[in-house]
Amino acid sequence: MTGKAKRPAVLVLEDGTIYRGRVFAGQGRRFGEVVFNTGMTGYQEILTDPSYKEQILVMTYPLIGNYGVNDEDIESNGIHLEGFIVREYQPFPSNFRSKRTLAEYLEEYGRIGIEGIDTRALTRRIRTRGAMRGVVATDVNHTGDLMDRLKTYPGLVDRDIVKDVTGDAAYLWHDNRKTPLHVPPAQCGKPRVVVVDCGVKLNILRMLEGHGCEVIVVPARTPSRVINDTNPDGILLSNGPGDPAPLTYLVETVRELLGVKPIFGICLGHQILGQALGGRTAKLKFGHHGVNQPVKNLRTGRVEISSQNHGFVVLTDTLPRDTVVSHVNLNDNTLEGLSFPDLNAFSVQYHPEAAPGPKDSGYLFREFMELMRRDTLHAA
Repeated sequence: MTGKAKRPAVLVLEDGTIYRGRVFAGQGRRFGEVVFNTGMTGYQEILTDPSYKEQILVMTYPLIGNYGVNDEDIESNGIHLEGFIVREYQPFPSNFRSKRTLAEYLEEYGRIGIEGIDTRALTRRIRTRGAMRGVVATDVNHTGDLMDRLKTYPGLVDRDIVKDVTGDAAYLWHDNRKTPLHVPPAQCGKPRVVVVDCGVKLNILRMLEGHGCEVIVVPARTPSRVINDTNPDGILLSNGPGDPAPLTYLVETVRELLGVKPIFGICLGHQILGQALGGRTAKLKFGHHGVNQPVKNLRTGRVEISSQNHGFVVLTDTLPRDTVVSHVNLNDNTLEGLSFPDLNAFSVQYHPEAAPGPKDSGYLFREFMELMRRDTLHAA
């Protein structure tokens, strides 16, 4: 362990609890909502998931960093969470794909990594008290000032955080990379999917391209008429961070698109679709963050182990009576999937694209392809 890794660091929670540890990456102060993730692996995908914007993440698995960071397992253009807390950091990675250490990766994006905290006790506190606002800092002798500053941090509720992670311009996803939209795809005749980017993970785009789609990605504030002008065969509403309730512009866009072309919503996209149909959302006590969440498919009776990252949920009893509930979470019975057959729309609260996590739910992309095919045949 380097001397730098032994410098003191602190986590201060809004309830006044203080956890002291050692910094292994970064310096300064970072504010966010403190949540925990139960995955044993997948930290690189987690770090680069835009859905973690303005969150401080606690990993429950005690040893993190042992396989380093590579160039393949990224889910966006950088790190989005604010702070990263582990029980023990491994500074000497052992993996043939590793290009740099986890500490180097965090410092590249100015994020703080802390080790030496009792993550088991911290997780128990979050489960008991709920997700809380917090600050990770390396100026450990000013906890009173940190607490005062923390009181002014607004948290996630009633704020539009999507604006901080969505793209600035539309682009074509082709050959596993971003391409200027004016450049035509290599092949014609593919079903065209427009992805509304609320903080989209790259593996969603990879999955769509892998299923033979032409993928166009547009910013979250793109009007419905512009989306329709691209003549899509289907529309995917992506994952993203924060509270879905204040995203009224997205809800209105989706409401205008319903029934025009097939729609598939993932995570935040599921919450937006639910609101577009008249439903309401609420904050979960500590959210679902991990790669081992059991979800039951009510149509088949099959249980899927899913990858999840959300702190809000659509309230089932606020949805229209003709809503088809397709999936539920077996841990707390919260809503995990919706279907609106008459509108050719469906959604799931979890991440069928995984990355990280099991691939039990990859069939949903095939169902989306079939929905687009049937819609095309019906239109013809």
